[in-house]
Amino acid sequence: MTDHDLEHDRGLPERLPDGEHILWQGAPAWRSLAVRLFHLRMITIYFGVLMAWRMASGLADGAAAADALLSAALLLPVLLAAIALFGLLAWLISRSTVYTLTNRRLVMSVGVALPMTINVPFSAVEAAGLRSYGDGSGDISLTPTASQRLGYFVAWPHVRPWRVSRPEPTLRCIPDAARVAQILAAALAPMHQPAPAPTPQADEPAVAVLAKPRPLATAA
Repeated sequence: MTDHDLEHDRGLPERLPDGEHILWQGAPAWRSLAVRLFHLRMITIYFGVLMAWRMASGLADGAAAADALLSAALLLPVLLAAIALFGLLAWLISRSTVYTLTNRRLVMSVGVALPMTINVPFSAVEAAGLRSYGDGSGDISLTPTASQRLGYFVAWPHVRPWRVSRPEPTLRCIPDAARVAQILAAALAPMHQPAPAPTPQADEPAVAVLAKPRPLATAA
């Protein structure tokens, strides 16, 4: 049994209020997370270059081919250990994460060692963007209004990379990201439609009223 099993609804700290319902739930794809978050491909290439250089250097120094190959192969256990470690971390992050899109907000239930919930009301979102990957997974980032603050290192890795000064909560490496982006776009649209303006008085111009943003909260 995990922390999510003890919640009222999976991925939610409490039951949704009346009028709010779940549109989509999911989690990062751990293989995609291992490649994009921990850069396993780059690590593999780096060690491959080191092994090739070590073997070439040994041959240049007059070592036998078998000895040069053995010297290069000594780096292989280090590479395998790195792949295993970062693969495990990616799996743990995926298993401990539940992203929930409702018709009113994004709820991110995250944290391997210290579980927490991040609520992002759609009324506090200025824009959203999708970054797609070749395997169909992708990142969906939400840009909060200027008055909203989210700690970058508190929410990492569920934020857009390198946006430290103005962190953007992000659904990282989710499968079928294009479909989820469509669901999010449809949910955000009503929040950014101007409310009907009141009937103006004879000497008063009509004013379109936008919904006021609610706070973007992070709760333990």
